[in-house]
Amino acid sequence: MPMMNDLLAAGAPPVVAILRGLTPDEAVAVGQALVDAGICLIEVPLNSPDPFTSIARLQQEFGKDAAIGAGTVLNADAVNRLGDMGAQLMVTPNTNPALITQGVELGLDVLPGFLTPTEAFAAIAAGARRIKLFPAGTFARSYIKDIKAVLPTATGVWAVGGVDAGNCRDWLNAGCEGIALGSALYRPGVEAAQVHAVALSVVKALAEQS
Repeated sequence: MPMMNDLLAAGAPPVVAILRGLTPDEAVAVGQALVDAGICLIEVPLNSPDPFTSIARLQQEFGKDAAIGAGTVLNADAVNRLGDMGAQLMVTPNTNPALITQGVELGLDVLPGFLTPTEAFAAIAAGARRIKLFPAGTFARSYIKDIKAVLPTATGVWAVGGVDAGNCRDWLNAGCEGIALGSALYRPGVEAAQVHAVALSVVKALAEQS
């Protein structure tokens, strides 16, 4: 199963789809809509209905072409379960060094949330190679330049929260390695065709020259 580095190196759009509220019955249709649009980094937050079943179904259908895992990961049991099922992604809303280290040791691509330089450096010290500014929409995009000035150059910063098709390219122009979209891309009850249309618009926007 591919990891984030593999997919990004192969030219995949640097966007994580956050499918909060996804049900297992929707998983394959929504996953197909995303993969068909070119989005192959997929996160099912653990406060969704039966999230591990949805993750397993996405893995079964798209695991050869996409990196799939969980978001809103808050405890060690969830990290172990992701490792046991061969997931690739582990996304947290906060900076928890113990969970970050655990995820890295299990071979997961860890994308922990941070808000301050202190949290960013704590995540990096715990083993994170990528970190997500959350909630990004609260900040001016100049914050990315300021924070990157002090971070190790190899650290990828991702913007999450308040990101949509209209501003996603702006975050890359500000210095982000990638972005993640939640409700701007998927909400419970949205048809797969609509998810596909929004995903296409995001991929197109990200491909535009700065």
